[in-house]
Amino acid sequence: QVQVVESGGGLVQAGGSLRLSCAASGRTFRSYDMAWFRQAPGKEREFVAASRRSGGSTYYADSVKGRFTISRDNAKNTVYLQMNSLKPEDTAVYYCAASTSPTTGYNYWGQGTQVTVSS
Repeated sequence: QVQVVESGGGLVQAGGSLRLSCAASGRTFRSYDMAWFRQAPGKEREFVAASRRSGGSTYYADSVKGRFTISRDNAKNTVYLQMNSLKPEDTAVYYCAASTSPTTGYNYWGQGTQVTVSS
């Protein structure tokens, strides 16, 4: 069982920055794909960014490309989401997810952290 815990959400003005953190348990963190998703009120959950287990490749949704950066520290079992130039439409609950095997999807999820961007 892998525990995933997000932190770092909050209220910020448009144009500001926040950094989310996500700690995942397990001795093989470096073998996990890690990703961030978000869900705004009344909308479906959507992909935000991902960090691949091998090679360190990263992927972003078009809506956040150039503003958000995903990074990971395998020694700390932690993945980060640096969010800059925040917009009101970035307001959502942000979820961290882990994929522990190439044959599974994102099979472990955190409880979510609220990000609110005021205009």
